[in-house]
Amino acid sequence: MTDVLYAQTDQSGTSAINYLDPRTRLLTAVLTTVTLISIDSLVILTGALVFAAGITALAGLGAFSVVRRLVLLEGFVIVLLLVLPFTTTGEPLFELGPIVPSGEGLKLAAVIALKINTITLLNLALIGTLSPLQVGNALRLLRVPGNLVQLLLMSVRYISVLENEYARIRRAMKARAFVARSNVHTWRTFGWLVGMLLVRSFERSRRVSNAMRCRGFNGSFTFHSESQWKVLDSITLTLATVTSVCLIFRSYMT
Repeated sequence: MTDVLYAQTDQSGTSAINYLDPRTRLLTAVLTTVTLISIDSLVILTGALVFAAGITALAGLGAFSVVRRLVLLEGFVIVLLLVLPFTTTGEPLFELGPIVPSGEGLKLAAVIALKINTITLLNLALIGTLSPLQVGNALRLLRVPGNLVQLLLMSVRYISVLENEYARIRRAMKARAFVARSNVHTWRTFGWLVGMLLVRSFERSRRVSNAMRCRGFNGSFTFHSESQWKVLDSITLTLATVTSVCLIFRSYMT
């Protein structure tokens, strides 16, 4: 007897992306990510960003949700825009005393910013709309080692459990009037916090393992998938491959 995981296609949305097999979406995401990393043309990257925004809208993701996730990246992008023009050698844009920004540095910052935002939008649309079970089943069908797939699924399942355990310990510390300061007592207390979290995590993992064995778990999950490879998946993957090759060739030719 094995645990059966149902990896059904997401029917919560009606976008065209939801009709693609999860394997197609994973392969397309990897292919486009590698392609964008290899391109340095501002024109191509700008077009790719517009395309990625359209795909994200097609996926049915709310504008507020997308913006909220991008805000975490924009801080890093702003740092690049502020630092790279002044730390990269090249033709100066202007001179203001010791401040001499270079055009090459500004271009490099713009290229990196476009890559980061484009890759993020594409991955949100293609992978972010998949459930963990769909991702795990797609990886299994793509012949990814079963131990890695199982590790992914168990990690996704129990990250929130560890977060709740951490929150409980922190509440207990606050109930005992603990206030974090920059002193030895604070660092020692946080060390005990990490230690207790590891001990409780280990104990919980043993309980979960025993419970799974009592239910007949033999070391591997059995997936029941309703997704099937269709003609649309073949066309999509072919178009993505041809487009990626053309963009890389065009980027190196310019």
